[in-house]
Amino acid sequence: MRRVSRITVAGVAAAALAVTVSACGGSSTSSSNSSSGDGKSKGIGLAYDIGGKGDQSFNDAAYAGLQKAEKDLGIGGRDVEPQDGEADADKVQRLETLAKAGYNPVIGVGFVYGPAIKEVAAKFPKTTFGIIDDNTVKADNVADMVFHEEQASYLAGVAAAKTTKKNHVGFIGGVDIPLIHKFEAGFVQGVQSVNPKIKIEKQYLTQTPQEGGFSSPDKGESATNGQIDAGADVVYHAAGLSGQGVIKAAAAHKVWAIGVDSDQYEQSSLSKYKDYILTSALKNVSGAVYELAKSVKDGKPLTGEIRGSLDNGGVSLSDSNPVFKNNADLQAAIKKAEEGIKSGSITVKDS
Repeated sequence: MRRVSRITVAGVAAAALAVTVSACGGSSTSSSNSSSGDGKSKGIGLAYDIGGKGDQSFNDAAYAGLQKAEKDLGIGGRDVEPQDGEADADKVQRLETLAKAGYNPVIGVGFVYGPAIKEVAAKFPKTTFGIIDDNTVKADNVADMVFHEEQASYLAGVAAAKTTKKNHVGFIGGVDIPLIHKFEAGFVQGVQSVNPKIKIEKQYLTQTPQEGGFSSPDKGESATNGQIDAGADVVYHAAGLSGQGVIKAAAAHKVWAIGVDSDQYEQSSLSKYKDYILTSALKNVSGAVYELAKSVKDGKPLTGEIRGSLDNGGVSLSDSNPVFKNNADLQAAIKKAEEGIKSGSITVKDS
């Protein structure tokens, strides 16, 4: 297998599989050809993080990668939903079921799959596994797909600082964990690079994922209402499905929201709020999923740490909203910051 440190981030299943997977989370099977063409793989096995498909953010970005692989590579796949309050044993069963059924690669969407990926990958050495947002699983058949979230968050901070009318912005993290601290750290540094006097509200919805920090729009809405009441007029979230509540509250108060992971301005389920979504800090989870699937199909599976950055297109800032795109002063500030990060003249903190 081929180990790399960086990457330019650019079927019908058996009835037995359906029965087994339904016991450990809902699932769906692609209508595409279930063979990868090499006779060895049915395509991608995708196991979702908390919040599941339909979060218009992190999980949906992974699903977009599966769809692109189906279309461009002619492979199929199966995507499986998590259960509320599930244990690591449920994740292990889900991944084992996909591997036994012949899916390759098998990808865990989210750091919560770390222990399960480590256990299952050892049992299926000929299958390539991927885990998104975790780089602690060191194995010859595992790709640790991680990102410089702090870099995109820095740009989001610059955008917030250039947009606020009250010199008062907010950050809402889904869960108080190191991964989300990276979003906060980059955002705060970006804001302060423009104006260190800007007040920044900061709040985490829960202490653990099991408490619903990534899957509770009501929590996101309530927290955002509080920050807006305190004076914030731009709120950036890194909260998964809970971010839908952040955006809803921002729109209700006619202030700006900044989305995360996917381009939330373009998400159909958020279309009624789109006029209040300034931009989104993008993480190319879709590209990571696609490239891993392609490497397996090509017979040269990617493994080791694969990190997305501004340099390689793994993270970025969306410009779908015309208000954002056509603001020359804002665009100049974003471009200057991006060039500084790429050149190394700006070092973005990750904690």
